[in-house]
Amino acid sequence: MATVGNTFYDLADLYKSRNPDGTTADVIEMLMQTNSLIKDANAIECNDGTTHVHTIRTGYPTVTWGKLYKGIAQSKSGRAQVKDATGFCEALSTVDERILKLAGDQKGAVRLQEAQAFLEAMNIEMESKAFYGNTNAEPETFMGLEPRFNDTTAENGSQIIDAGGSGSDNTSIWFVAWGPNQTNLLYPKGTEAGLRREDMGRQRVLDDNGDPYFAEEELFHWDIGIAVNDWRYVSRVANIDVSEMQAGNVDLYSFLRKAYYRLRTRKVAGGRVSMYCNTDVLEALDGLATNSGTSDNFVRLGTKEIQGEEVMTYRGIPIRETDALINNENAIS
Repeated sequence: MATVGNTFYDLADLYKSRNPDGTTADVIEMLMQTNSLIKDANAIECNDGTTHVHTIRTGYPTVTWGKLYKGIAQSKSGRAQVKDATGFCEALSTVDERILKLAGDQKGAVRLQEAQAFLEAMNIEMESKAFYGNTNAEPETFMGLEPRFNDTTAENGSQIIDAGGSGSDNTSIWFVAWGPNQTNLLYPKGTEAGLRREDMGRQRVLDDNGDPYFAEEELFHWDIGIAVNDWRYVSRVANIDVSEMQAGNVDLYSFLRKAYYRLRTRKVAGGRVSMYCNTDVLEALDGLATNSGTSDNFVRLGTKEIQGEEVMTYRGIPIRETDALINNENAIS
C-alpha cells in the first residue's frame, strides 16, 4: 500500500518552490504543526475557474460470451459528472507601528508572531471544513468528506463501516488516499495553492473609540476545496459511541480492519494513504492495545519514520491526530 513518499507535490512542496528565500517557510511550518491534512494532501488547480469538473465511474460495462456468427452486445461503463467548488477564508492581522519600531531588525519576527493566532484560527477552520463542510448548509464554504459519506444505502455506502452508535455523541475514523486519481485539495484556476500571506503595508486604522493610529497590516487568504475522484479510495468508520469507546466497550480494531479492507489501495496502488482520528480515539486505540494481553493489536499499531518524523501507524498507514474530528456527530444510517 502506498503511503507518504510519492512524487506528486503536496502543499509543503508548493510553498517551498514558490518562495525559496524562506519568507513563507515559517508559515507552512506553523500550518503543518496544527493541520494534519497538509502533511499528506496534494493540491491541484481547478479546471473551471473556482470549480473543478471531473467524471467518476459509477458502474462497469457488461460483457457477453461470444458465439460464432453472433454479434457483440453493446455496452458502456456508467459515469457521472461532478462539479466541486472552492471557497475562501480570510484574516487580517494589524500591528501597531510603534511596536514594530521598538522591535528594530526583528520587525518581521514580531509581525509573524502577531499573526500566529490568525494562522491557527484559519488552520482550524479549514481542517474542520475538510471533514464537515457542506455547501447545502453554507454555500460560501466547500463540500467536505462527511456529506459525501453519510448514507450507508448510497452507492458509496460500502465504504462506510457502522460502529453501532446512536444519538449525537459519536465520532468517526477516516482512511483517505490522497493522489491525482484519488482525493485532492483544490485551488482556483490561475491562483496559488495554500494560504497566501500578503503585506498590506502602513494603514491608518481606528481604535475602539474611533480614534486613529497607524499600523502595518497583513492579509491572509486561503482558497480551498476537495475533489473525490474515486470513492473507493476513502473509507469511514462512523457511529463510534464516544462514551462507550472511552469505557473500553467498542472493539475499534474490528471496525478498523473492516474499513481497511474496503480501501482499493490494497489491490491497486495509488496515493498517500493516511488514517485520521481525534485524540480520544487514539487514546482508546492505545488502551485497547495495551490491555489486550495479546500481540495482535501491537502488530497493528506501530511507529514509522516519515519525512524525518516518527509517526504512529496502523498496518503501516500513518495515523494523523486531529481535533477537527468532533465527538458530537449525529448517527448516520
